[in-house]
Amino acid sequence: MAFAGFKKQINKANQYVTEKMGGAEGTKLDLDFMEMERKTDVTVELVEELQIKTKEFLQPNPTARAKMAAVKGISKLSGQAKSNTYPQPEGLLADCMLTYGKKLGEESSVFAQALVEFGEALRQMADVKYSLDDNIKQNFLEPLHHMQMKDLKEVMHHRKKLQGRRLDFDCKRRRQAKDDEIRSSEEKFAESLHLAQMGMFNLLENDTEQVSQLVTFAEALYEFHSQCADILRGLQETLQEKREEAEARPKPEFVPKTLLDLNLDGTGNDTESSGTPAHHRAAGASPLPSPMRSPAKSMATTPSRQQMQPYCQALYDFDPQNPGELGFKEHEIITLLSRVDDNWFEGSLNGRTGYFPQSYVQVVVPLPNGN
Repeated sequence: MAFAGFKKQINKANQYVTEKMGGAEGTKLDLDFMEMERKTDVTVELVEELQIKTKEFLQPNPTARAKMAAVKGISKLSGQAKSNTYPQPEGLLADCMLTYGKKLGEESSVFAQALVEFGEALRQMADVKYSLDDNIKQNFLEPLHHMQMKDLKEVMHHRKKLQGRRLDFDCKRRRQAKDDEIRSSEEKFAESLHLAQMGMFNLLENDTEQVSQLVTFAEALYEFHSQCADILRGLQETLQEKREEAEARPKPEFVPKTLLDLNLDGTGNDTESSGTPAHHRAAGASPLPSPMRSPAKSMATTPSRQQMQPYCQALYDFDPQNPGELGFKEHEIITLLSRVDDNWFEGSLNGRTGYFPQSYVQVVVPLPNGN
């Protein structure tokens, strides 16, 4: 740093301390200038906060935003551009409905068809939301960022320079420096005052452009909600048709299969062992009773291997939560090995052995009293 510049920094520091600690009076600027400074400071805060809140409005999930920022940073360091789009909640819900609607089977289930229709509508809404994001970023956020990095930065630079030149001018005047030094310092002070005023004035009187950006924002939101309303209106009509279709569809008759229908006893005749359901038997033949409903009668009329060892039938699906537990599906037959306590059995199924709750099964042939 040149000696003149160093001396100038000393003067500014000296004047600043004198004003703060010694009560010296510095040059006072008029009220209009102070009001412009106040509005400029508010504008600086507004532009920063408006960008943050707009991004949060478009992408409300903070975890997803952080992940995208991390991926972007890593991509810059590695020199590899990676596209990482924000996961719209409409798109996530659409994927869920489409996946399970197709798993249920659109051909046989009106509910599955309705899920797929709903998922397709949500996917369209997600696409419209991506278009909204692009529109707002291009026509609202980018102008704000440009204002922040150029106009506001330039104005704050002039204000900072003005403050430094004022301190230098007041210090030389207070210490009664040479006339040419005071005159030179005053000229620089006046130049910075002019630049700072013009910069703040141009910034604060730019209402037309700034309001136009708000109009663009509002139009983009209106277009987004209008398109979503059209999509939802069509979806509502489609779902109403699906509901009427479901109401008009006759309910199929269903007769549950018995254990004999599933050929679990192994001692029936050829007709019974073929696994033919009870409701498909020849006319006049009486249906065989289910061990679930009348185990004593079934055991008495149809001797089977279950009479030789205790067993039960699953009432519900049971998914193991801990090691050592035995999982099974509804209606499966489990061989009972022992009773663990009042609420749990030990049993085997398809070569697997484990524990399961008593409340999930119905005992057909109980364990001996000793077990």
